[in-house]
Amino acid sequence: MIDSIQRFFNDMMAAGDRPNEPVISLELATAALLFEVARADYHLDGSEVALLRDLLQRRFKLAEAELDELMRLAREEAESAVDHYQFVSLVKEHFDYDQRCELVRMMWSLSLADGEQHHLEEHRIRRLAELLHVSHSDFIRAKLRVQEDDPGN
Repeated sequence: MIDSIQRFFNDMMAAGDRPNEPVISLELATAALLFEVARADYHLDGSEVALLRDLLQRRFKLAEAELDELMRLAREEAESAVDHYQFVSLVKEHFDYDQRCELVRMMWSLSLADGEQHHLEEHRIRRLAELLHVSHSDFIRAKLRVQEDDPGN
């Protein structure tokens, strides 16, 4: 545990020495967490990618080129991140409780976008909701809300 904490601080200190590496922004942290959910079942479906683009566009109002870059960086971050600490901590710092609940709802939307309710995606959402300090009742409420909005699920 101490080693991972030390490694985190070393990485943060060294990030200033590596100008080619992206600084983790709130948009990137949010997108990376959503990518984590979409790929949790080891299959990234086209419908999930399309919905992710739409969710990010509506949330952050980005130009097409900015959205493309955010999607690329988020995929890279999600695939290379050892843990979610940097993403979760940034989101917790800048999102109020209702916004974190909305993020969990977005996660459920992504997980159900391909028409399947995969247990690995549900596990990932549950874990991220816990890390984001979203109550279990709000975790379930978000799931039910998404299922009600899409009767096909």
